[in-house]
Amino acid sequence: MNEIRRISHFVRQSHRWISLAFTLVVAAAFAFGAANPWLYYLPLLPLLLLFLSGTYMFILPYVARRRDNRA
Repeated sequence: MNEIRRISHFVRQSHRWISLAFTLVVAAAFAFGAANPWLYYLPLLPLLLLFLSGTYMFILPYVARRRDNRA
């Protein structure tokens, strides 16, 4: 159980930092996007990571509740 808490803490902290990076990348894409069209693709990687970590955090309470009901 302690391992799950450590992983959950790491995912939450990562989600916060990735969201900050995503915001900065999107701001840069809008600020400099007219000169560099490839900047529009830069937010896709942080967005994918945010999706994966957000899905993990969304599903975690349901998995924990199900595990508690089995015990």
